[in-house]
Amino acid sequence: MEPDVSTLRRRTLLLILAGSLSLASCGGAASTEDLQGVVLDPPQPKPEFTLTDTAGNPYDFIAETDGKLTLLYFGYLNCPDICPVHLAQIAETFDRIPDVARETEVVFVSVDPGRDSPEEIRAFLDNFDERFVGLTGTLEEVEAAQAATHGVQAAVFVGEGDDYTVNHAAQVIAFARDGLSHSVYPFGIRQSQWENDLQVLAELER
Repeated sequence: MEPDVSTLRRRTLLLILAGSLSLASCGGAASTEDLQGVVLDPPQPKPEFTLTDTAGNPYDFIAETDGKLTLLYFGYLNCPDICPVHLAQIAETFDRIPDVARETEVVFVSVDPGRDSPEEIRAFLDNFDERFVGLTGTLEEVEAAQAATHGVQAAVFVGEGDDYTVNHAAQVIAFARDGLSHSVYPFGIRQSQWENDLQVLAELER
């Protein structure tokens, strides 16, 4: 005997429900395999350094970012392209995923402390997001912070007098809540990759 319409509907609903449960059970926790940036193998620990924030307070990088998703970037205010593009992309991504943004620390370290004053760093970062942390220090302190950070080359000053440029590392280093850098983001990373990866990193188990 052919099943009636109501029986077919019940069977269809049961199949849909079973499929939904199957998909849910396969989801699992976030994995570094889902990252679209440059994945580090093995992941690298946070660097140890203390610099000065734009309010004049000491900022111990490890202590201040403990348990937080953290983005670390070394740049300078007169950078013509790389620095503002990175910061603008991160700020735009934060607008798209505000829940992740609230739990993320963005730390910008000026590699040009002789020219970038704390007040100017603060005003520069506020153009993107007032939550971004700006750090400075003596040239020696900043160089030590770069040396302590895996994969970051020391900035090189090109030119004489006040008319000079700075060649510096172009990648943003991401640290998950476990204190490890699982991925980095070079210049040219796409907005969609930022949005994907910040959500993945925020969900990595500590």
